[in-house]
Amino acid sequence: MQIRFADSRPAGDYALVLPVAGKDRSTLSALGASQRAIAVALDRQRFEGDATNTSEQFIDDNGSVRRLLVVGTGMGVSPIEAAEKLGGTAVSKLQMSGEKRGVIDLSGLGYDADAAARVALGAVLRAWRYDRYRTKLKDNQKATLEDIVIVGGNGGAAKRYEQRWAPVVEGVSLTRELVTEPANIIYPETFVERVKASVKGSGLELEVLDRAAMDKLGMGALLGVAQGSVREARLLVLKWNGGGKGAPPTAFVGKGVTFDTGGISIKPAAGMEAMKWDMGGAGAVAGALKALALRKAKANIVGICGLVENMPGGNAQRPGDVVTTMSGQTVEVINTDAEGRLVLADAVTYVQRNFTPSTIIDLATLTGAILISLGHEWAGLFSNNDDLAGRLQAAGDESGDKLWRMPLAEPFDRLIDSPIADMKNVGPREGGSITAAQFIQRFIENGVKWAHVDMAGKAWADKAGTTYEKGATGFGVRLLDQYVADVLEA
Repeated sequence: MQIRFADSRPAGDYALVLPVAGKDRSTLSALGASQRAIAVALDRQRFEGDATNTSEQFIDDNGSVRRLLVVGTGMGVSPIEAAEKLGGTAVSKLQMSGEKRGVIDLSGLGYDADAAARVALGAVLRAWRYDRYRTKLKDNQKATLEDIVIVGGNGGAAKRYEQRWAPVVEGVSLTRELVTEPANIIYPETFVERVKASVKGSGLELEVLDRAAMDKLGMGALLGVAQGSVREARLLVLKWNGGGKGAPPTAFVGKGVTFDTGGISIKPAAGMEAMKWDMGGAGAVAGALKALALRKAKANIVGICGLVENMPGGNAQRPGDVVTTMSGQTVEVINTDAEGRLVLADAVTYVQRNFTPSTIIDLATLTGAILISLGHEWAGLFSNNDDLAGRLQAAGDESGDKLWRMPLAEPFDRLIDSPIADMKNVGPREGGSITAAQFIQRFIENGVKWAHVDMAGKAWADKAGTTYEKGATGFGVRLLDQYVADVLEA
């Protein structure tokens, strides 16, 4: 979908979108003689103007019939949130309406360039679809909206969008694509190839470790997860050097289980098809690095994607096996479905030994337990550093990728002690997301700031949101991008 910005409404056929903040009807003045009739209609419909409220009507506009979509922006809502919800809501109503062009008129709202650009951001994010495998769509199931024109923004909105938000759209789109693709299409090797093709020319440096290279490094935990699959594991390294020369990088590490059967500790059949998105953390890291490279972020970032497929083959890891991690620590594998933390253990060790990062942020669709705690509203945040946790929460609030901090404590750490190895990969049922985080923390070296984001409830959505359709959300890309902008580029 094409986005354009203009100082005034264009001529021709289009659907007109007018925002209304609460019961303030002043923006309806753009309708001229139709203003009073539309205001009365809104009152009759009990339209309150709350954020994402809509009213759709057809009006006489200089002798032609025009579709009018009134969208509420709410009162007391932050301008950022209101702007993105406005763009996303408008597209959700118009995308398959039969209209080819929509005009969002911001005149009278006083939006600055960034707010107008964020309207475009919300619109384009909401417009994302992946119809590659749908060959028999009916006409009323096909997207018709081709063009959005945003009027207003006090100048500079087009430049702001292209420089700041269009790269983020590209990053989120890559993540959604990776998460949406089925596991017979995206597995460790093809994940790497898809990312390579997507970031070509961006300035990112890529390095790939195959099974032999990881075996030589002693990555027994990650390779143990992969050994039941015919698909070989990969470790993808993405480097962006936009900061000071020689300055230590910040590391983003993603869990990339391209399909998770649970291994020998096999999952129930019902719903297992959803486990194609168990690589959402790695997808988010790849998307974030693409966004940062495209907008030429002034920071040094290294992204690590630990990529495996967890299958119950004849050579699969068994409950009770003991593996030796790259760090030298040993793990008794009690449950082969607690595989993501094994992948992350070797991935965070690798990045510390090879890049000496000052900060590590890992993202993973790690535990069902976090869903019990936070549902689908927040991702869980665990950290060994209060300042890092606070800055990540602030980035989450601004980006919409919201985080809720969870505890870490020594009593939880004791729950993963093993009688025959340094640790076991699961504790008791209680506090499952916390003991998973405690496991990862055992591989963080002294003095390294670390945060873990358990995004099991956020990578995929069973219902549409303001800026995404049902399916892959792209969670994590905007969080990491905003953290870089707020902390590393400030």
